[in-house]
Amino acid sequence: MLLTGTFLRTLDEKLRFAIPKPLRDEWDPGTEVVYLGPGTDGSLAIYTPTVFGQLANDLGSAPPTGADVRAFGRLFYAQVQRIELDPQGRIRIPVELARWASLAKEIVLLGVRDHLEIWDRPTWDAYLTARQGRYDEIADAAFRSSVASRAGKVTLPDPSAEPSASADPFGATDSTS
Repeated sequence: MLLTGTFLRTLDEKLRFAIPKPLRDEWDPGTEVVYLGPGTDGSLAIYTPTVFGQLANDLGSAPPTGADVRAFGRLFYAQVQRIELDPQGRIRIPVELARWASLAKEIVLLGVRDHLEIWDRPTWDAYLTARQGRYDEIADAAFRSSVASRAGKVTLPDPSAEPSASADPFGATDSTS
């Protein structure tokens, strides 16, 4: 499943909006329920049951002794709600989540790889304005982070930094000294 695109939507008086058919078509066949909860940067996130289960497994693998892990689990799961799609492919955003994300009538729905994000339109516009000019810089950092993660959490050197004569370019230490 690969969810992409930006869709302008309008909330009706019951805080409902339709998920575009091209996005629903990417979901597992027969998806009639989604999970809606707090996202990041003031957005809400929509997960299919399969993706929500994977997220829960990933979060569950973190050590429960960390205060941030416990706090995030409480804050996140306490606010996530199971939402049924109606026959027209609409979902209703619960009032408390709409308030949490400061949603007004005009919203933006984003496809973000494996989930959807709901943004208040002025909030999304401000986010986009603040970051679009730094797209290349943000992309570079994201890809470097991804490569480092796949390489066993090795931190790659900054290509713009001056290398020192004695430094290993991959940050390894010489165990023979």
